[in-house]
Amino acid sequence: MKVLHIVKTATGAAWVYHQVRVLRSLGVEIVVALPAHSSIAPEYRRIGATVVEVDLNPPVAAPWRASSILSACRTLVADARPDLIHSHHVGTTLVVRRALGKTHRIPRVYQVVGPLHLEHAFFARLDIKSAGPQDHWIATCQWIRRKYGELGVGAQRIFLSYAGTDLRAFSEVRTGLLRRELGIATDIPLIGMVAYMYAPKWFLGQTRGLKGHEDFIAAYNILRRNNPTLRGVIIGGPWGGARWYEKRLQKLARRLCGDSLCFMGTRADVPALYPDLDLAVVPSHSESVGGAVEPLLSGVPVVATNVGGLPDLVRENETGWQVPPRSPEALARAISDALRDKDEARRRTLPGQRLARHLFDVERTGREVAAIYEQILARTGRERALYA
Repeated sequence: MKVLHIVKTATGAAWVYHQVRVLRSLGVEIVVALPAHSSIAPEYRRIGATVVEVDLNPPVAAPWRASSILSACRTLVADARPDLIHSHHVGTTLVVRRALGKTHRIPRVYQVVGPLHLEHAFFARLDIKSAGPQDHWIATCQWIRRKYGELGVGAQRIFLSYAGTDLRAFSEVRTGLLRRELGIATDIPLIGMVAYMYAPKWFLGQTRGLKGHEDFIAAYNILRRNNPTLRGVIIGGPWGGARWYEKRLQKLARRLCGDSLCFMGTRADVPALYPDLDLAVVPSHSESVGGAVEPLLSGVPVVATNVGGLPDLVRENETGWQVPPRSPEALARAISDALRDKDEARRRTLPGQRLARHLFDVERTGREVAAIYEQILARTGRERALYA
C-alpha cells in the first residue's frame, strides 16, 4: 500500500510525523508532500518516507498562482502514483479536490484535526460540496464526527481516530527547569497556558485569538487579587508571523497583571516544562482535543473550556474541570478550586492521565489509521469493480 500524505506547513504538525513513523513500521509506503525548507523533512527521510517539497496551500494572498499550484498537485499525484491520498489540513484538502476533480479514481481521506471550519456555515458547506464519492474523513474528536453526520455525510465515510503522540516524550518527573528559569520556589503556585498565538481571523468575525489567551490573562488578573503569590506563564509564540498579536497580548498582560505573568515564547522542551506546573489551563474558543493532552500525560491537572473535542478528555468532576468559553470569571473560579484542593486535583488527574495514554497513544492510533486505509481501499475497490 502506498499513501501520499499532504501537509501544509514546513514546521509543526508533529502528529503527522508520529503517525507516519508508525505507518512505516507497519510496512506502508509513504510519500510526504510539504513546503520547502522544512526542518522536519530529514526526520521523515530517516524513517523511510519519501519527501517531496511542494506547497499546496491555497494562494489566498496571490490568487494568480492558483493555476500553477493546481498543476503542481496533479504532477505530484501522477509521479507518486499512490493508492490513497491523505490530507491533514482543510486548505490542502480543497486544493487536492479542485486539482483532481470529484470523480478521480484515487480515494482520498481528510484527517480533520480541528473543528474551526465546521463552525462556520460557508466553509462547512465548501468542505461538503467540494467532495466526491471517493472522499472520506477521519474525525479527531466526537464533535467533528457528529458534525459531519449532521452535514449529511454517510457514516461509512466518517471514521474516528484521535491525533496520537509519542507517549515516551512525557513524564511526571519535575525537572525544576521551568521554576529555576523563572526564579520561582517549589512552594509558589504556578499555572500555565501552552499554545501558539493564532491572530484573530477577521473574515471569520473573530476579534480575539481562538486559543483564548485574552481570557487566560483576564482570569489570572482576577485570581491575583485574592492570591498575590500566584505566578503564571504563557508558553508558545506567534504562529504565521503574528508578532503584532503577541505584542498586543503582552501589552494587555502588563496592564492587568504587571510582571507576574511571564511570556516564554516558542519552546522545544515543553515536555520537560509541564511537570513544574501546578495547573494547566486550556481556554480555547475552538479546539479538537489539543492542549489538554500533553499536561494530562505529564500528570498535571487541567481546566479546559467545554468546546469541540475537549470534553472527550476533560470531563467535569472526572478527569478535570470544564468551563464555558469566553468566560474569565468561570475560568478563574475553576482554577481557584483546582489549586485549593490538591487531593481533588490528583483524584481527577489520574484517570485523565490514563484516558490520555489510551486515546492518544500513536502506536495504537497509527494502527487504527492503517486499518482505516484498508477499509477505504476495500470498499472503493469493490465499487470500482461493480462499475467496471
